[in-house]
Amino acid sequence: MVNDVLSMLKSSLTNYERVISECANQQLRSTIRQIRDSDEDFQYRLFKAAEQKGFYKPAQPASSQDISQVRSQVMM
Repeated sequence: MVNDVLSMLKSSLTNYERVISECANQQLRSTIRQIRDSDEDFQYRLFKAAEQKGFYKPAQPASSQDISQVRSQVMM
């Protein structure tokens, strides 16, 4: 259940970014940013709690070779 909430929050954060970038009304942009910031904070706190309880295991850190490979692909 925690992973489902984390997944939904990630999706919401992506949608907030899209809405913010397409919004012409500065007051609305500001409001959506505040909502996004609040959701980001909640997502991080939930992630840390889930991680501490063993409900969520993040992926292994990328190796230097993997990082270099992705960097070279992105910089093309």
